[in-house]
Amino acid sequence: MVASSETFRGHLGDVRAFCAIVDLGTITHAAASLRETKGSVSRRVSRLERELGVTLLARTPRAVSPTAEGLAFYARALEGLALLDEALETARDGRSQASGHLRVTTSIDFGIEVMPDLVAGFRALHPRITIELIITDERLDLAANRIDLALRLGGREADDGGYRAPLLADLVIGLYAAPGYLARHPAPASLDALSEHDVVLTRERPGGAPILLSDGDGREHPVAVRPAIRATDYATVLRLAVAGAGIGLIPSLVAARAVRDGALVRILPDWARRGGTLRAVSLAGRELPARVRLFREHVRGELAARVAGEGA
Repeated sequence: MVASSETFRGHLGDVRAFCAIVDLGTITHAAASLRETKGSVSRRVSRLERELGVTLLARTPRAVSPTAEGLAFYARALEGLALLDEALETARDGRSQASGHLRVTTSIDFGIEVMPDLVAGFRALHPRITIELIITDERLDLAANRIDLALRLGGREADDGGYRAPLLADLVIGLYAAPGYLARHPAPASLDALSEHDVVLTRERPGGAPILLSDGDGREHPVAVRPAIRATDYATVLRLAVAGAGIGLIPSLVAARAVRDGALVRILPDWARRGGTLRAVSLAGRELPARVRLFREHVRGELAARVAGEGA
């Protein structure tokens, strides 16, 4: 490998070609991705190997694969190319509209009920940024899945030096019911009256255990309820409540659109359950690209407006 005191005098295009081969597995696929011929890509890698003085790819008639030296070079080269691309993007931000591709993951609840409006609004502001949504309750590894941003409940990553996880919103879980349900069952006037109603909960609540609701001063009060239906996620609880199945215990951010559309009504608005935090998780160690920062701040602003709009 080139000594640390030496200066690389090769072409960045050669480095990109080598990384593309490792990424895509074949020279053919790398050439198609780079819009070059196979011969051109092969010559680039050969020139890079001569410059570095090492063999980066083991070649056989059927395949190519990175050598140990090639893998080591690939890992560091990929970091360097990413930093260079971000520097170029930052330089362009001052004279052009932000652009690029954004990979975002979040939970089923937020992905189904909250993200559509947020993404549509963001794309209207930044049409040159494309977005890929990965909706799953699995906590995907950001580096392995090349994810730019994860919107996650809780903050396990907040104390991990490998991540940055700034707060987006404090979550409040309230009681909601459909007008149709309330036409058949008048809204409870007190917490104790909840025991007379069908309640829809997630399965996180143990069977028979009371739910803890807090007043405006933070005082908690255990409430005995009758769980008519339990579901795996809040998105399903929301749909059941909208269908008139009972009073649902739902995060205000998840319920916001249904409330705005008149499909749900907040019940006992002075009482709620604190539901933790929503954080924007990304890899630490380098400046975030403009497209990621813009999306994160868009989400933060929109969620703050929704919370303020409901007075939660």
